[in-house]
Amino acid sequence: MAAIIVYFSRRDENYVSGAIKNLTVGNTEVAANMIQKLTGAEIFKMQPVQEYSRDYNECIAQAQADQRRDARPELETYPESLDGYDTVYLGYPNYWGTMPMAVFTFLEHFDFSGKTILPFCTHEGSGMGRSESDIRRLCPDAKVKKGLALCGGSIRHSEPEIRRWLEEFSSVNMQ
Repeated sequence: MAAIIVYFSRRDENYVSGAIKNLTVGNTEVAANMIQKLTGAEIFKMQPVQEYSRDYNECIAQAQADQRRDARPELETYPESLDGYDTVYLGYPNYWGTMPMAVFTFLEHFDFSGKTILPFCTHEGSGMGRSESDIRRLCPDAKVKKGLALCGGSIRHSEPEIRRWLEEFSSVNMQ
């Protein structure tokens, strides 16, 4: 069973544990790398052509504006195909109650029919928001399993939680 981890992550200024902190690696990328270590799955990072501001407050304003206008930010590149994968681990930070709009762009680019999507998100108190229902709406012919919401402030200690989620919901053998 082949799997791929596809994720969007943002470094620079982030809201973490009640304060603005500068991250050299985004929280979702940390989680994606843990999943990669545990599953051996291939990994792909979504990169929008126009990145969000490094400044946290500007970033959240941009993200909210994208959501209001239902934007589909252009991505720099895509995997050549998802045909060889039956499991997609989909990672993103919770932006305004759902996924960043770049993730919507990615999901609309491919046909996820027959694939299993395991969403995981990082957040600072808002959990999965409505992202799981948005994924089901965008990928109606995929099997969307229960997502994993990870607190960004404690992401570096989340491997046991990720392992439990994978054991319960993933059919991919762990390493």
